[in-house]
Amino acid sequence: MNLNEPLLAELKHEAASTRKMLERVPAESFGWKPHEKSMALMHLAGHVARITNWLPIIINDPQFDISKRDNKPKVFTDTAGLLYDFEDSLAEGTAALQSASNENLMEKWRLRNGEHIIFEMPRAAVVRNMVLNHTVHHRGQLSVYLRLLNVPVPGMYGPSADEMSGMR
Repeated sequence: MNLNEPLLAELKHEAASTRKMLERVPAESFGWKPHEKSMALMHLAGHVARITNWLPIIINDPQFDISKRDNKPKVFTDTAGLLYDFEDSLAEGTAALQSASNENLMEKWRLRNGEHIIFEMPRAAVVRNMVLNHTVHHRGQLSVYLRLLNVPVPGMYGPSADEMSGMR
């Protein structure tokens, strides 16, 4: 079995849940944040939508230096644009992961900040940690934002409380 197969299956499964969450993000609340130290809703939703953009970098480059990244969040004007960006990012990320050989996925990949090495691990582990787990983490934050905005939260791993109330 190719190592990318279970990662692709998980990516596809999590993408369906992420899509459901992003579909509910209300554009009229893009500037809202639950606390002064929190990201605005648009920034958080945009981050969730674009995490799979990291897959081509992880698969094709030996490392990434965060000191050289563009730190400006993308600006969205509506939920449709957010979803378009998610689908585009997902397609690019999926294609990169599909192209990865077992050898590629077992090669060490490095995240650095200038001269400081943050971590180094096999690409397969980076895909799991920096893409899949990171998406789930921020999607959880996004679900709290939606709850606080009184937006019905979709279920991710079974029905949500909002969906259960409609089943009774």
